[in-house]
Amino acid sequence: MPTQINYVLKVKDAKLSAVKKALTDAGIDVVSLVEVHKEEMAAPAPPASPSAAAPPTAPPTAPSAPPSAG
Repeated sequence: MPTQINYVLKVKDAKLSAVKKALTDAGIDVVSLVEVHKEEMAAPAPPASPSAAAPPTAPPTAPSAPPSAG
C-alpha cells in the first residue's frame, strides 16, 4: 500500500511550477505542493581579498609577576 509522506523543502529563487516539474521529472508523484512562507534574502557580502586581510597579531604575552612586597 502506498504511503503519503510530507516534506519541507527550502529553495532559493525557484518557482513553484519549476519545483513540481523537477520532482515529477525525477519520477516523484507530487500530490500537492504549497508555498508556505516567502522572505527576501539579503545579498551575500563579496568575499574578502587576501590582501585586504588584517595583519597577523602577535601572540599574547604572559602576565608580568606582581611586585614583591617587602
